[in-house]
Amino acid sequence: MFFTLLLNRRLNSTIQQSILIDIKLIEECRGGNFNNFRKLVELTTPFAYSVAFRMLGNEEQAKDVVQETMITIWQKLKKIKTSEVYKTWIYRVVVNKCYDQMRKRKRNPEFIADELTWALIANKVSEGASEALENSETSKIISLLTERLSPKQKAVFVLSDLEGMSNDKISEITGISKSAVKANLYHARKSISERVEKYI
Repeated sequence: MFFTLLLNRRLNSTIQQSILIDIKLIEECRGGNFNNFRKLVELTTPFAYSVAFRMLGNEEQAKDVVQETMITIWQKLKKIKTSEVYKTWIYRVVVNKCYDQMRKRKRNPEFIADELTWALIANKVSEGASEALENSETSKIISLLTERLSPKQKAVFVLSDLEGMSNDKISEITGISKSAVKANLYHARKSISERVEKYI
């Protein structure tokens, strides 16, 4: 799907480098080493931001989520025992904080897409997935194509199609059953495809 290609190419190289975090670093941070905590933040930020930006389609809100996530890490890191648990836990924290942002949006006016915005997306698609997108353009694409998804559908779509996770891992992160993961992913893909076919 072109949507996946467009959104994947900007962040994945840094994410893959950051995703393996040495358990020794986590242990040293648990011991109160603030300098090593800075290193942990540097390693964690790329994939935390990737999920937040793709779920929210808003650069500033994604940065806010990442900042809040780092505070949570500092407060609760002592509970983390392994690198794998840390990774899963971070994704869970980010997804939940994105849910909070989405709930706040309901109290604010929704963004309404105009013809010029849809034209921007159509032009980007016609240029091909290899064209670089500015963050503002990527933000518009995410917002428009996923605006009708429920928070769970958006989370499942981002984690599966944009972050490349298995249904088992998504179930672990979101706390929903594997069958619900499949159902939400199906409806998310269908909704996005319908919007693409209608407007582009």
